[in-house]
Amino acid sequence: MSTTKKITAGAAAAALGALTLTACGDGSGSGDGGTTDGAKSKTVTLVSHDSFVASDAVLKEFTQRTGYTVKVLKSGDAVEAVNKAVLTKGAPQGDVFFGVDNTTLSRALDNDLFEPYEAKGLDRVDDAVQLDKDKHRVTPVDSGDICVNYDKKYFADKKLAPPQTLEDLVEPAYRNLLVVENPERSSPGLGFLLGTAAAYGDDGWQDYWKKLKDNGVKVAESWEIAYNQEFSGSAGGKQAKAERPLVVSYASSPPAEVLYSDPQPAEAPTGVSTGTCFRQVEFAGLLKGAKNEEGGKALIDFMISKKFQEDMPLNMFVHPVAEDAQLPELFTRHGVVVDKPRTMDPEKIAENRDQWVQSWSSLVLK
Repeated sequence: MSTTKKITAGAAAAALGALTLTACGDGSGSGDGGTTDGAKSKTVTLVSHDSFVASDAVLKEFTQRTGYTVKVLKSGDAVEAVNKAVLTKGAPQGDVFFGVDNTTLSRALDNDLFEPYEAKGLDRVDDAVQLDKDKHRVTPVDSGDICVNYDKKYFADKKLAPPQTLEDLVEPAYRNLLVVENPERSSPGLGFLLGTAAAYGDDGWQDYWKKLKDNGVKVAESWEIAYNQEFSGSAGGKQAKAERPLVVSYASSPPAEVLYSDPQPAEAPTGVSTGTCFRQVEFAGLLKGAKNEEGGKALIDFMISKKFQEDMPLNMFVHPVAEDAQLPELFTRHGVVVDKPRTMDPEKIAENRDQWVQSWSSLVLK
């Protein structure tokens, strides 16, 4: 999900992220046993997108189990983070990369970023999300559906039915209401673009985006900006007096709005347009050239453990991939199940992604 897809709620997510970094140390070595010698280091560095969050207690359990502490290095939105990893390949900034997903997987694999590793416990993970099963260069960690979210109060006040499909979004009734993320930098933005290509085909998606542009779509550089600053339905958007009641986010975003509200409402203030969704799967991989390869392997094993998998839904608001992981009640009560999200074959994404993003940029940003 990055994201996550991925899906935190403004200041609360930032506080959790800070707590994670503080609890796990800075990796400098003196306090946690880390050294400059990779074979002896007790710090394992996780490179990820900005929306990675794990609870302090769970990461402490990893340390208790393995003796390794985790240093988290955040590298921007998901697409940006992958691009940075490509630029530093061979001399990576860390040991494990988390946040490459099915929309950017071929870029990472074509650039030979990862050392093959078959994680312990992979037999508990559905084959359908093991997109590199034969080579094990990446390990699936979570899944989520990228969907348009809407501000329930706005549409109730306007006595206007919220859009439910992609086709609805180009109707005059929804002019100047939608904010999307730039697919050049944002994983949700890229997923939404691929969803339109899946819906309208190689030849039709550009015409669809012309209609969206004519209907006043706004582009933000990241999910954090789109959701927390531009979307009127989010807690952050309310504080910023945002004016857009439609945003590209996730089907699991509504539980975040409930969890971080005080008091918690009986009903989520945001809804999901289920006919707009695209399925995303996120992966972790052991970076080639990792200084702490053994620690990296241990962390990947832990990320598909039942403990870590059950920690994700109310931290990153994504679905676990381990079949034995249980979802929390708040997540299931306020999240939305998408029966038929759009998908796309990874090979087709690999063949067309860069060209589609370039065409989108020329069409929408100019």
